[in-house]
Amino acid sequence: MQRMQLLPSPKERSEQVSLCSWPQPGPCGSEAGSQEADPVTLLSINALMDKLHLKYAQKPWIETLKLVRLCMDKPPRGSISVTPHHPLLSCLEKIQRTLNAKSLSTVMSRLEFLSKQRGLKSHISPNGTACYLTSDMFYVEVQLEKDGKVIDVKLAHPGEAPVVCDDLVQLLRMKNYDAFGRILEGLLNLYQIPGNSDMKAKVYLALQSLEKDLYSMSLLYRTQDVNRVTEVLHGKAGQLVQRTGGTLMSIEYYLSPYQVLEEELNPGSQVCGTKVYVTVGSSNTTHKLPISPLIVDSQAGDGNLAFLPLTDELSMDLSACFFLSFHRPFPMSSSSIQEIQKFTGIPIDGLKLASLHALIVQFTFNDEYKEELAMNNSCFFVSLPDCPKHSYFINKGTEKSGITGALVSKIPFTHPKCVPAIIEILRHQVAYNTLIGSCVSENTINEDCSELLYFEVSPQKDTSFSISFQHPMGESLACVVADVLSSRQIRCSLHTHPQDVALNCCNDFITRVMERKMDHFSKLVFFPPPAPVAETEWLTL
Repeated sequence: MQRMQLLPSPKERSEQVSLCSWPQPGPCGSEAGSQEADPVTLLSINALMDKLHLKYAQKPWIETLKLVRLCMDKPPRGSISVTPHHPLLSCLEKIQRTLNAKSLSTVMSRLEFLSKQRGLKSHISPNGTACYLTSDMFYVEVQLEKDGKVIDVKLAHPGEAPVVCDDLVQLLRMKNYDAFGRILEGLLNLYQIPGNSDMKAKVYLALQSLEKDLYSMSLLYRTQDVNRVTEVLHGKAGQLVQRTGGTLMSIEYYLSPYQVLEEELNPGSQVCGTKVYVTVGSSNTTHKLPISPLIVDSQAGDGNLAFLPLTDELSMDLSACFFLSFHRPFPMSSSSIQEIQKFTGIPIDGLKLASLHALIVQFTFNDEYKEELAMNNSCFFVSLPDCPKHSYFINKGTEKSGITGALVSKIPFTHPKCVPAIIEILRHQVAYNTLIGSCVSENTINEDCSELLYFEVSPQKDTSFSISFQHPMGESLACVVADVLSSRQIRCSLHTHPQDVALNCCNDFITRVMERKMDHFSKLVFFPPPAPVAETEWLTL
């Protein structure tokens, strides 16, 4: 096999030198002037190229490849290691993304690059068909065929036998290296605990114990005739999905009314509701964490779970804490935050108080480019079928009103018994957020103001709000106060001016209408009738 020539021959270099002596175009084009090459520099380059050509002319191609790889792996002078943003790695990343990893060598190179990016070590088996991505606490084994196809991916943690990870296999077979890299980051984040390997292994043991308790909890609370929607919305532990590979254990605890409707219309569609993820992380304070499952097999007589006491044999003092983390920061009222902190006994760090309604509007938009729209606008227009347009003004309140909240990224706790209580508080909060967020729309400009129905949504206290609107048969404003008692219960009360005509509906009936709207629709849609109507007609609105 003929060896590819990497360096130009002396004859080719003499031709290149003559070309270099020609006038070269300036920074603004050929008409901007020319610059002559420095003869001393050219001689130095020629001498260096001659030495390199003579040195490597007789070496086989495979040795040249090894030398290039060694030079790229070698840290630059004065630094300990190549950082992820080093120019060499940036160039290599562009090459790796351009190449379509089809052969065994290109797949191996891509895996080695991913490990280098994430700070992992990589090793290739003697037969060249297996790649090991390793850290001090775990390793990932990728088994390949000689043509580069992925056979299996195994993951091993301390004290555990290697386990086949089907999700990692599918990602590599689809050549989704970005998602595979994110899972590697998730695995590394499991061990972001100060201390040696022994300490990190103990923290991981605590996480395993928590996951076993939560899984047992989900099984004990689950009944055979409960469907997915009921389990998510009403189950004490929500719907739990166990950790696989680098994907954290998740708890799905809420489905919006629109998602419930979609699930009912398309059974098996598996719409994705609101989730939290179970993880462990470092803490500035030492906590007593269980290192062995605590749930007793049988439930207590009052329907509550029974837990073993935290003895020295079942627990350990660690500079770590369990967390329920959100995919993105979640708006919570100050009262909900205080309720969780009182139950867990651990403060939630990094909170920045602001108007709760402003945070809900910002969270509802979801996209970064709409952040300015969310912060600077309070009036939104909602188009509904077969009825006039609605104009909702979201009153964000003031600091004096006390209706404040914060964006929460993760909730710390130390005992599995805290999870059901936290889940119920989160359900309560997300139900309130869903009602307020249903009045938010991307449409903030309305050219046709005729036949508009105007509503103002204002915070009251804790998880209650008011909806003010023009009395349909009077000159004064009417107001409905909605108190969100829980994720499943709302209490409404109607307030009108004594001199206005009384509306033919009682508070109990408005409550039933509101609860029905929450159960079946994605929009709050408070539509007062133009005249007194029967209660059966209200239910069809």
